[in-house]
Amino acid sequence: MLRVLALVGLVQACSTLKIVYNQAPELAYWYLDGHLDLSGAQSLRLKDELARLQAWHRQSELPIYIATLQQLQQQLPQDLGADAVCAISTDVRSKLMTLSGRAEPAAAALADTLGAAQLAHLERSFAKDNARYREEVLDATPRERRDRRYKRTVSRAQMLYGRLDDAQLAVIGQRIEQSRFDAERAHLETLRRQNDALTTLRELASDQASGQPSTDRSQTAIRGLFERTWNATDPAERSYQVQITQDNCETLAAIHNSTTPAQRSEAVQTLRRYERDFTTLLSAKK
Repeated sequence: MLRVLALVGLVQACSTLKIVYNQAPELAYWYLDGHLDLSGAQSLRLKDELARLQAWHRQSELPIYIATLQQLQQQLPQDLGADAVCAISTDVRSKLMTLSGRAEPAAAALADTLGAAQLAHLERSFAKDNARYREEVLDATPRERRDRRYKRTVSRAQMLYGRLDDAQLAVIGQRIEQSRFDAERAHLETLRRQNDALTTLRELASDQASGQPSTDRSQTAIRGLFERTWNATDPAERSYQVQITQDNCETLAAIHNSTTPAQRSEAVQTLRRYERDFTTLLSAKK
């Protein structure tokens, strides 16, 4: 639900963080191969590109992450307003967009090699993802959806702050009830992005088949696709996403401001462990 708490969920244990980061290229490869059914030559090139991307990220981005964690450790002992939380969320989004931008050339190079059968495989993979989301989320009752979001938010908050008391759990429950999040609407936006990706990739495949490939055109097309993925094309959808972001910031601020000094100290220690892990990863070759 909340981008910041989601990141906490991803790095919930020191050993897990190190393992996941070091295996990130392999995990990304298996995800893409599962959706695209890559050939041997494509696999070799993609693994090479992912290794280079990680090497860049380790040297260029991890120092920035470390500085951000140090800054957050200074902030957490105090109450936080929704604006301060949104600033953190915006910073996280900016870092992810930087990584996305760095990946554009490799993504364009891969896109230029995809054939019709692979794009059909991608479409089927999207269909499977959508069927799973429908079964797990859309077909659930409104209460089941809220309970699922409540449990996920509680779990992630407790990873950061430790055990929450009944009053703090009630804060989360109230915020979930007040949220304007719409699962159906979120799914429609996912479908738009999937269709956009398939259309863009098929246009590039058509250029290749007609003997009119262009590296510049491919990179421009992928850059546009990434931009539309990060930012909804429909003004009403963009407005809705701003509202949801504000809801999320207010929720995280309410959770944080309900915590005790001991819980905030626990959160600081958690971030300090992440900082040490990032420092270790920065100095490691693998």
